[in-house]
Amino acid sequence: MREEGQQRLLVVAGGIHRVGIPLANVRETMRPLALEPVRGTPPFVLGLAIIRGAPVPVLDLGALLGHATESADVCRFVTLEIDGRCVALAVAAVEGVDALDFDDFAGLPPLFTHAGGDTIEALALADAGLLLVLSAARLVPHLPSRSEEVRS
Repeated sequence: MREEGQQRLLVVAGGIHRVGIPLANVRETMRPLALEPVRGTPPFVLGLAIIRGAPVPVLDLGALLGHATESADVCRFVTLEIDGRCVALAVAAVEGVDALDFDDFAGLPPLFTHAGGDTIEALALADAGLLLVLSAARLVPHLPSRSEEVRS
């Protein structure tokens, strides 16, 4: 249950970072599935996995943040629902759910405003460590919504 003034986050490890993903965007976590690499994609795209009968792009969360995760270190996929579309993040660990007060969030310092390719919305302290708060909406800015695809 979300209390007023708090945001619930799924806390995961990606590369060398701890990242909070808004729980509203999380569909499920699962063991990694087989991947089909796709030529010509950005380096953070690991490929496509068949999840619940549909092809889903799988992104390396560590690589999105500048520190690629070794394939041996990927132990979970976290599927997200973004604008009616599904994307999976390959992460090193799922630590659990945490509820943080909005007062605990801070914007990125000016020197870091472009860090993480605009995928980081805020910073927070959790368990005496830095937590990067992911902006799921900006995770894949070029991904069209299903309604945009239908119009095309």
